[in-house]
Amino acid sequence: MVDETSPIRVLIVDDQVLMREGLRKLLEIEPGIVVEGTAADGREALDSLTSFPRTEADIVLADARMPVMDGVTLIERLRDARPELPVVVLTTFDEDELVLGALRSGAKGYLLKDTPPDQLVDAVRRAARGETVLGNSAAERLVAALRESPAEDGDEARESGTGGAEEGLLSQREEEVARLVGDGASNREIARRLFISEGTARNHVTNILRKLQLRDRTRLALWVNRQGG
Repeated sequence: MVDETSPIRVLIVDDQVLMREGLRKLLEIEPGIVVEGTAADGREALDSLTSFPRTEADIVLADARMPVMDGVTLIERLRDARPELPVVVLTTFDEDELVLGALRSGAKGYLLKDTPPDQLVDAVRRAARGETVLGNSAAERLVAALRESPAEDGDEARESGTGGAEEGLLSQREEEVARLVGDGASNREIARRLFISEGTARNHVTNILRKLQLRDRTRLALWVNRQGG
């Protein structure tokens, strides 16, 4: 997780030159964000992030489908080599296999390339803070997959982070926030729908995760949908 007093260092990975340079220009004008470099495929990115001298990035924005090494494989390799480094998938593809495969591999987020610039910048900041960021399409697919999955039991529930959460711990407002997270809403969307500030929404999510002993928003969405929320 990046120090909030330091700039967020980003590595952009995409096989299309125009996309790489467009993202660079978009992010470089934002205060507190620095583009440390770009890579044309997963292999080039992996070498950059693990070789000496390595690229010191705080977050990676990676396309899902690229030649040589795709984004999901890059995430899997970084999970071993740089486990502290969050990867957000930014792609034109929203197939179930890609969305769920990326998240299972350890992606910190999944966004489509038609995401509005302000939402992309917000996602970069949130992912750098350790939050999971999902575009509406990815969130809908995740929720649908969770609803179709058989209920976990015993050790599987504890492994997924859904075990140990007690009912009745949340206030009425926290239950409202939790349901919105289960629907895939961002802090900004929660704030707008509940007429509260974005900071207050973020604090509610943090408190909910602490009370339910869950690791992140994805686990919270899982919990909400298992409760029938």
